[in-house]
Amino acid sequence: MLLNRMIAAMLPLMPKSFVWLFSKRYIAGKTIEDAVNVSKQLNEEGMMVTVDLLGEFITELEQAEANKNEYLNIIETIQQAGIDGNYSLKPTMFGLLIDKDAAYRYIREIVAKAASYNNFVRVDMEDSQCVDMEIAIFRKLKAEFPKNVGLVLQAYLKRTNNDIREMLDLQTEDVPVNYRLCKGIYVESEKIAYKKYETINKHFLEDLELMFQKGIYAAIATHDKPLVEGAYKLIEKYQVPKEKYEFQMLYGVTPGLRKSILEDGHRMRIYVPFGEQWFAYSTRRLKENPGMAMDIIKALFVRG
Repeated sequence: MLLNRMIAAMLPLMPKSFVWLFSKRYIAGKTIEDAVNVSKQLNEEGMMVTVDLLGEFITELEQAEANKNEYLNIIETIQQAGIDGNYSLKPTMFGLLIDKDAAYRYIREIVAKAASYNNFVRVDMEDSQCVDMEIAIFRKLKAEFPKNVGLVLQAYLKRTNNDIREMLDLQTEDVPVNYRLCKGIYVESEKIAYKKYETINKHFLEDLELMFQKGIYAAIATHDKPLVEGAYKLIEKYQVPKEKYEFQMLYGVTPGLRKSILEDGHRMRIYVPFGEQWFAYSTRRLKENPGMAMDIIKALFVRG
């Protein structure tokens, strides 16, 4: 709708206090304490979490070290709190586009910290300029920490099915590769990305089927009911054990569908974002999905 697009375009110009009315549904909060509280609640409801500090595409390398130190503190805090969860991070938050070697060193230190607790870090996939570098980082980390690192793949990129095949050398029977498969959120050229809803869904399920065929651990990240139903059929077709896959969703999104997946006996992990960079995250998410604009309108009439 035109109204939704207009609201999405105006959002960055609105007072932050107003934007927070919308954002608090999708963000755990601004502090690690907020993330711990939300994660505990989700654990109590039978869900695992992946904790993510908001921020990306930094412009000063000095920011990378500060972000690294904050992640080390996050891991220590989450582990001490006894949370059933792991961690997600974006390489551009550590200077990937400024100094890729420095970014690798920072990310490696974070993965090593998680590995010391026998835990796991997911390397998020960002826009197309980052894909090759992020696959290279993942390969290097996987060699050193085979059980403690995973990667995100985006079904709307035309290269993704081939990327899965080219990384099969990383797959072993004892330690399967672990990918989160999502649709993809960045604006890309039609030359490299599928644009139509039906086409993206088709390739999502093709990629997921390939992962099941090859014994890859699949984190099925979607809020789309047809994709959930398609995943169910593939799980049944390949008799995939419950410990070999999980569903993943964003905090605050499609709670009804989330509940039904849990009730059907599948594992669920919730992406729990938090941090001072919540405003940039919120405005970006609305631009990606203008349909969420109605949530802002509703927020005006809801207390708290």
